[in-house]
Amino acid sequence: MKGVVKKWLYDHGFGFIKTNESRKDIFCHSRDVKNCYDLDSGDIVDFEIEKTDKGVRAVNVKIVYN
Repeated sequence: MKGVVKKWLYDHGFGFIKTNESRKDIFCHSRDVKNCYDLDSGDIVDFEIEKTDKGVRAVNVKIVYN
């Protein structure tokens, strides 16, 4: 799935990804980013969805374009 990083909180190591397929923003933690440490708002990313007890989260996140 592809999306755009909507907001990244550097101090906390997580942020949110916006997609055309989902109404809600998708949570992403820095430990799930594969080809860099942190993301920036506006980065285009490719990722997979994992369902958790708190909702969905992005995993195997890779920057496609920044």
